[in-house]
Amino acid sequence: MFYLSQVEQNLKMPPHLLKPSLLDGELEKGIRGELEKRFLDKVITNLGLCISVYDIQSFEGGFIFPGDDGCATYKVRCRLVMFQPFVGEVIVGKIESCDEFGLQVSLGFFSDIRIPERFMVQPCHRGEDGIWVWQFKVDNEEFQYSLDIDEEIRFRVASVKYPPTPVEQSENSKPFSPMEITGYINGDGLGLVSWW
Repeated sequence: MFYLSQVEQNLKMPPHLLKPSLLDGELEKGIRGELEKRFLDKVITNLGLCISVYDIQSFEGGFIFPGDDGCATYKVRCRLVMFQPFVGEVIVGKIESCDEFGLQVSLGFFSDIRIPERFMVQPCHRGEDGIWVWQFKVDNEEFQYSLDIDEEIRFRVASVKYPPTPVEQSENSKPFSPMEITGYINGDGLGLVSWW
């Protein structure tokens, strides 16, 4: 789910961050701040969501090129803590919402997780209140378990996708998600944590 990814980046440091005090070991703090602005809480295609800058392994340069408004360019090699679950991984989240297509799940820091209706425990249907219900019979006795909002749910990752950035979006379309996770709960030990 979480891993370290090594990244090499040409980083422009604005002139206001290049004070004489930065030459006394403070330059690394300024570089870390610029790396955090660039990567923190952003999805990098095929790497995942950046959670934090783990460390700065090296930086070199500090060259000022014509037309860069006095910015010093450093070649920085750093490691980032990334979130990208692998297919088959079991994760616990909370049901954020539901609609006719399935469930929307949140981990608190990431909420673009869908569990479509075809990947839910079967037989499953939507109740009158719009909440999904797992309904089944055992020895002529009928059981119903509802998948309520804000309940903890254990799911297995089916896929992780990075859709291409749309050129245009209509006003009433849902916001663009740079990383989409699809999960399923039709397996042993999966579903609401309270069931097990």
